[in-house]
Amino acid sequence: MTKRRLSNRIRLERFLAKEMTQAELGQHVGVTRQTIAAIESGRYAPSLQTAFVIAEVFGKPLEEIFHWEVVDR
Repeated sequence: MTKRRLSNRIRLERFLAKEMTQAELGQHVGVTRQTIAAIESGRYAPSLQTAFVIAEVFGKPLEEIFHWEVVDR
């Protein structure tokens, strides 16, 4: 079975959104800065609801923010 992990473009989108901080994104989403940092770094997979809200903040479809990445063994 192919191993995959959830990847995201949150850091890039924050930069493109006038260098939005993790804390500012967290306020929009309703989570802490630490949660945003963990999601952004791939250490934590967000709930589906949180993922949709993050995408909504950036005005993008979910698939443009989050995607599957094949992990080499």
